[in-house]
Amino acid sequence: MKTTRITARRVLMGVLLLAVLLYGGAMVWLVTNETRLVFQAGAPLGDRRPAQPYEQLDQVMEADHQPNALAWLMPAATTPERQPWVIFLHGNASNIAGRLNILHCERLRSLGLNVMAPEYRGYGGLGGAPTESGLAEDARRAYDALRREKKIEPSRIIIYGWSLGSAVAVNLASRVDEAAVILEGAPSSIVAIGQQRYPYFPIRWLVRNPFESIARIDKIGSPVLFLHSPEDAVIPFAEGRRLFDAAPEPKQFVEVSGGHVYAAEKDPRFFPAIRAFLQAHQLLP
Repeated sequence: MKTTRITARRVLMGVLLLAVLLYGGAMVWLVTNETRLVFQAGAPLGDRRPAQPYEQLDQVMEADHQPNALAWLMPAATTPERQPWVIFLHGNASNIAGRLNILHCERLRSLGLNVMAPEYRGYGGLGGAPTESGLAEDARRAYDALRREKKIEPSRIIIYGWSLGSAVAVNLASRVDEAAVILEGAPSSIVAIGQQRYPYFPIRWLVRNPFESIARIDKIGSPVLFLHSPEDAVIPFAEGRRLFDAAPEPKQFVEVSGGHVYAAEKDPRFFPAIRAFLQAHQLLP
């Protein structure tokens, strides 16, 4: 009997030790794979380009002559010198040459806007590894280029972020002056999303790139438009509402259809809602 109890304890201890090792290994895997899980970068630009006229801006590193900054500029079809500029910040798992990113840029241009679409480090063949601080720097560099090189006043700059790009947009808008902000499929916090997906792990302790927009949204001093689909399976609708509730006035929340990816393409109300918002704040005629 005593031998049986000792054997049972040893088996139990072995099982517990194995469980601890597996749990610890899973946490190590999450930490080491965070960049791949959050950003999903690395795909080259490919051959797809906007159908409308555009200009590509490149900055080259002196050391290896590789581009470390890239942006597309698409001037408005009429009176571009008087029209507002929108900085379009795309989400993860794509680059500025993605089909739906180009669609966004073309449709925003069709509203009468000048469009600037910067690329992030580590995306589209650019050097470097993406991080929250790195993407924030890339967005700020795009904003500064409009201000310094194009001589565009903040009253003519709109900041647009889609998905992960919305967190980049909130970060940027919390630190600069702008005329308006548009957030599509915006999470309140990547930490919160991660905790929902991995509920048995202390995600807040593990994540190095939390993208906590909810901690910055109250620092935005311009009107904010939120676009979110109740069918969004990537960023829960409740996350978008939570961020909206934390935002200061003036703000507007528009429910769209099409889920996280296809709302801009499939919902005929999508871009008219943007136009109406910009008209309401005297940014479009």
